[in-house]
Amino acid sequence: MAGPGRLLRVIGRRLGPRGTALTVLAALLLVMVAPLVLLPAVRCEVFGIGCHRGTFPAPAPRPLGDRTRPLSPLQVATQGRYVALGDSYSSGEGGYSIAADRDPANRCHRTSASYYHAVAKAYPFARGSEFWACAGSTSGQVLRGKSGEPPQVGRVDTGTSLVTISIGGNDLGFSKVLVGCVVRLPWSDKCTEQGPEIANRMAYLRRSLTTVLEQITTRAPYARVIVLGYPRMFSETKGSAFDNLSVSDQRWLNGQGYTLNELIRQISQEADQRIATSGRQGSVEFIDVYSAFAGHEIGSRDPYINKLDVNLGALAAEPRSFHPTIAGYRRLGELVVAQIKEGPGRAINQYR
Repeated sequence: MAGPGRLLRVIGRRLGPRGTALTVLAALLLVMVAPLVLLPAVRCEVFGIGCHRGTFPAPAPRPLGDRTRPLSPLQVATQGRYVALGDSYSSGEGGYSIAADRDPANRCHRTSASYYHAVAKAYPFARGSEFWACAGSTSGQVLRGKSGEPPQVGRVDTGTSLVTISIGGNDLGFSKVLVGCVVRLPWSDKCTEQGPEIANRMAYLRRSLTTVLEQITTRAPYARVIVLGYPRMFSETKGSAFDNLSVSDQRWLNGQGYTLNELIRQISQEADQRIATSGRQGSVEFIDVYSAFAGHEIGSRDPYINKLDVNLGALAAEPRSFHPTIAGYRRLGELVVAQIKEGPGRAINQYR
């Protein structure tokens, strides 16, 4: 293919003397315009071609040899935006300290005590943080939306570098299970009779939580996704004076909570294994908080869980019942902050 200079000489010879002026003018235009056209930014802005619609952060080529410098888990987590998703254990239900925490307009019951605030303050996230956890959410509602809000999974994107989420308790109807254990005739088996129904719900949760994590990691492929379990609520050795539960009931409820935690752990580990084996750049990490409130269960001198609180006028349990206290959320925040720094215990495929 003829170069620009050769092309101008041919035009000049064919047009003769009359083409000299045109040749000079064409040369000037070529000198002025060509560099601009060759600039990618100009081509994109002016001509609409050559535009790179890359996502954040764009997958960087892996440096070779001694230049390979993997990002630390903390760097991976803080290079973009932090988004908090989940149910009431993430929204902060039960941890009320200011008037806004109880505002009826606060339909998702996001409170000032949620562990989200401890995480947002602990580290400087390059793109800030967002708080979208919504009390009462099931895994399906994380996908579809709740309380007039859009789906929580739609809150994450390629600019998200950290996601925290607790989910699954409402899929099992754990509040209903607790009520079934408390509101019953003494010494009846109504509490433990709920076992088969819980088992069926756990089978459903296996599928639905897997879908939730797949959606999050697809929308936010560079993010570390931290999944929290649930803390043990009751003592294993002494009953509470605030409800209708025997020590045996408490142990049974704790056992259901333990099984739920192990299921969430397994689903999270499977999701992370799929990411690791495919060489993708994110992670899914599980925080085991089952024993985090040991010595601070319901009925202890310094409980991290709110006891049953009944609204006698409505004959219903208050929303804060069986949810963490301010001290409980502070403890959860400590565990999340530590996990962010510690990482998933494996290499994350992101580099400087």
